[in-house]
Amino acid sequence: MKALLLSAYAAASHRFWADGLEQAFPEIDWQRLELPPRHFQWRVRGNPLMWRLANHAVLEQSFDLVVATSMVDLATLVGLCPSLAQARKVVYFHENQFAFPRSSRQVLRPEPMMVNLYAALAADVVVFNSAYNRDSLVAGARDFLSRMPDRLPLEPWLSRLAAHAHVLPVPLPDQAVRPAGRGRRIVWNHRWEYDKNPEAFFAALERLVAEGIDFEVAVMGQQFRDRPAVFDTARAWLGERIVCWGEQPAADYAAMLDAADIVVSTTDHEFQGLAIMEAVNRGCLPLVPDRLCFPDYYPDACRYPGDVESLVARLRGWLTDPASRPPLPDARQWQWPAWRSAYGEVLGLRPRPDTA
Repeated sequence: MKALLLSAYAAASHRFWADGLEQAFPEIDWQRLELPPRHFQWRVRGNPLMWRLANHAVLEQSFDLVVATSMVDLATLVGLCPSLAQARKVVYFHENQFAFPRSSRQVLRPEPMMVNLYAALAADVVVFNSAYNRDSLVAGARDFLSRMPDRLPLEPWLSRLAAHAHVLPVPLPDQAVRPAGRGRRIVWNHRWEYDKNPEAFFAALERLVAEGIDFEVAVMGQQFRDRPAVFDTARAWLGERIVCWGEQPAADYAAMLDAADIVVSTTDHEFQGLAIMEAVNRGCLPLVPDRLCFPDYYPDACRYPGDVESLVARLRGWLTDPASRPPLPDARQWQWPAWRSAYGEVLGLRPRPDTA
């Protein structure tokens, strides 16, 4: 099978997924085109033109399979490159633009939402990384499209999309799962941006400091030029409690997760949460808000109602009484061996003889 893998905004989690696909299915002859994760509006709207002009020879080849992220304007690309029309077309939604929170400086732009919808319409198979991602797209699209000046019969299509779409998370590599840590080291390993709600995380730590509760903290994750000011102020008052600060090389990042005990999320935006899953795989007990994608993946004992007060209460209990901590979720359920067969089905592969 010859396959074209398209990623229009190749952020870290998207590259992680694409690398995993190629490694999990070496029997497929992969050709990969991707665009750097910057200039979002240009990427999401201009990717067919960029690829058509820069990669014309590749797109004119004959492919059995096209796998694209939801930021790829697949409908336009197939129109510009009709040779792709005969391939099996799979669109993978890492996220959807209908449920993406906007900062106070952002305005609603319909173009990225329409690209999501056109990609889904052009696909033979639509895949989401969580039920929350699927459901929030359908609900958001229903509200968005109700504003159109013509009352189109969209509800049957949205209902079919919800019923027939697949839910397959981005899998983790096949590796040994570390046992749970029982110490007092807390890790934050998310993007340093407003939608991850770092203010709530540091507000909870400030309460723990005021109560005299002993802990250490490792604050990692991808950084950008424009980052929330709370990181700089928190670094000053956390002082010697900090064991790691800032983005880390891969080996150092993994070692820090191995040495940590609790991983926390306070996010307002998450469709799967690979950073939390990676930390759980390395022995960190997750503490995540009871919203977004997290009920899809974590038991009640690892979720808090979502407010700072509840987060402080749960951390206080876990730090002062380690025996009260719940069991570590089994990360093997998120690794490639658990999902290869389901991915093979959506890609149109026949089962291998050893899995038939």
